[in-house]
Amino acid sequence: METERDRKREEIRMKFEALRPLIDERAARVWAATEARALSTGGIAVVCEATGISRTTVREGLVELRGEAMHAPAGDGRIRRPGGGRKSLVETDATLLTDLERLVEPVTRGDPMSPLRWTCKSTRNLAEELQRMGHGISHATVGDLLREAGYSLQGTSKAEEGTSHPDRNAQFEHINAEVERVHEAGQPAISVDTKKKELVGNYANAGREWHPKSDPPRVLVHDFIDPKLGKAVPYGVYDLFRNEGWVNVGTDHDTAEFAVESIRRWWRRMGRRAYPDAQELLITADAGGSNSYRSRLWKVELQQLANETGLLITVCHFPPGTSKWNKIEHRMFCHITENWRGTPLTSYAAIVSLIGSTQTTTGLQITAALDRKSYPKGIKVSNQELAGVQLLRADFHGDWNYAIAPNVANA
Repeated sequence: METERDRKREEIRMKFEALRPLIDERAARVWAATEARALSTGGIAVVCEATGISRTTVREGLVELRGEAMHAPAGDGRIRRPGGGRKSLVETDATLLTDLERLVEPVTRGDPMSPLRWTCKSTRNLAEELQRMGHGISHATVGDLLREAGYSLQGTSKAEEGTSHPDRNAQFEHINAEVERVHEAGQPAISVDTKKKELVGNYANAGREWHPKSDPPRVLVHDFIDPKLGKAVPYGVYDLFRNEGWVNVGTDHDTAEFAVESIRRWWRRMGRRAYPDAQELLITADAGGSNSYRSRLWKVELQQLANETGLLITVCHFPPGTSKWNKIEHRMFCHITENWRGTPLTSYAAIVSLIGSTQTTTGLQITAALDRKSYPKGIKVSNQELAGVQLLRADFHGDWNYAIAPNVANA
């Protein structure tokens, strides 16, 4: 049989359900106190059972009703007293962030302190592991904490471009360690690569942009290359520590000579001003393409650059099949693509302008310039020329990790 207490509890519950979307915390607190006072004996318990509001909150409302305390001066818009409200988990759980960081260290593909970090674990899996460690946390909060810490969850779609090398993870750890080493020493580290070659002319470009209704830009139906304009070859250099980029827009072939010339132009235009006391330059690059670890010309050209600059040039190549993890891909190239979406790349000048105007909310700045120099293909490097390279191979995978010292005699 329903008692009077049950009836009142249900009546208060229905009232609260109707009012909750319309009132703020303070109004709810005062309303709950009003209901409790009307019930007299046991009123606080009934209201708490019906609404889920804590006894402490209801008692604070009763104090306000008696005029004995106010949470804030009238008119300042404050609902809670200064410092009121639930504390964040990181404030109440001192080891939460530390334990979360440990779950995404290099053994799980990312160093928490490295500019080359990422995590391949889902937020639900991370939350479950943290819960087993004694932390009360949801997967949604894990996601918030990771984003605040600068992490992103990378998808596996098209991430494997070839068979996985057995030393893949070990190479990632080596790259992370090298980047940390030069960072602590105040030396520059760059990520380099060639962006997708682009047809120059009035061709369709992926993406959409705002235009008057029913009046899209008119472009050519077929993407046949214009022999007079050709293709743009954007070679990018991304500064891992300064969030700055350089793009050398070539008009000829993507060769090792062109790749090193692009790095040379970055150094002359941006690098040496940013790092006036530099003695070493770390380059992280893909395993293939114009900066392939197998390319003799790449090493010979780097030797010339080392002689000109006096820098020890250290190179770390990403393992085969992992080019998507090259930092320049998702820190610079993706933003360039977004900036010129739906815009026909009608001229080299337009391409340079669109690249140079690319900016992000994180402060990315890109400088671009046109390079009309000729870079012939098929240049052969003799054994004698290769022997002149001051090549210092690392103990671990000397084919992927090596340094080229300045040749004082030829400098």
